Amino acid sequence: MAAQMLGRLGQLGLGVALAGGVVNSALYNVEGGHRAVIFDRFAGVKNQVVGEGTHFYIPWVQRPIIFDIRSRPRNVPVITGSKDLQNVNITLRILFRPIPEQLPKIYTILGIDYDERVLPSITTEVLKAVVAQFDAGELITQREVVSQKVSEDLMDRASQFGVILDDISITHLTFGKEFTQAVELKQVAQQEAEKARFLVEKAEQTKKATVISAEGDAQAAILLAKSFGEAGEGLVELRRIEAAEDIAYQLSKSRQVSYLPAGQSVLLNLPAMQ
Repeated sequence: MAAQMLGRLGQLGLGVALAGGVVNSALYNVEGGHRAVIFDRFAGVKNQVVGEGTHFYIPWVQRPIIFDIRSRPRNVPVITGSKDLQNVNITLRILFRPIPEQLPKIYTILGIDYDERVLPSITTEVLKAVVAQFDAGELITQREVVSQKVSEDLMDRASQFGVILDDISITHLTFGKEFTQAVELKQVAQQEAEKARFLVEKAEQTKKATVISAEGDAQAAILLAKSFGEAGEGLVELRRIEAAEDIAYQLSKSRQVSYLPAGQSVLLNLPAMQ
């Protein structure tokens, strides 16, 4: 009796274990920031999008495909030509994510690697179309306009495939070797021209200063002659006294002269002006 009971309990336990294994194999988890699409062997890809959490599916008949719907970055380098036929190397940094409601369509048409199939091609297409509208100089001076136009066109193009672009930025923009050398030569020429213009302006200012100085000297000579004519001997005598004071001061500072002999003129017998 006991043996029969043990046998039945063993069978029951085995059945429960098998049932638990079957149930466990029919469960799958959808992590946060992800969504699932169910592929059915008989019905195909179902239109229902499964949200986060633990869900049931029919093993062998059904298979869950998990998508990451969080924003992810991607750099897309493109080589194209400007309006004036200059080679341009541009790199776009894109933050992209799929539209959750369109995941069944995305998986059916593009597959799980939809970003590899869509982003490089549409980015190259849009960049070539936009860059061709600007010459090399405008790509530098009007970079914000170029970036805005690229963003608008690329977002519109990506939405056709069920992809949202949260951010688009130009992280790299360079030109061909020939254009870079031409820009450098132009900068050198501009610097030389600025230097030459500075030298010309300096010469002009020096010339004006010389003319003004000469005019001032001439005016001073005229005023001095006029003063001599008006003041006469009194002004001459004043200048002689001032000169004598200056000479006496200079001699008093000299080590070779300790005194002035009596009876000698402080002007050292300088002849009087006639």
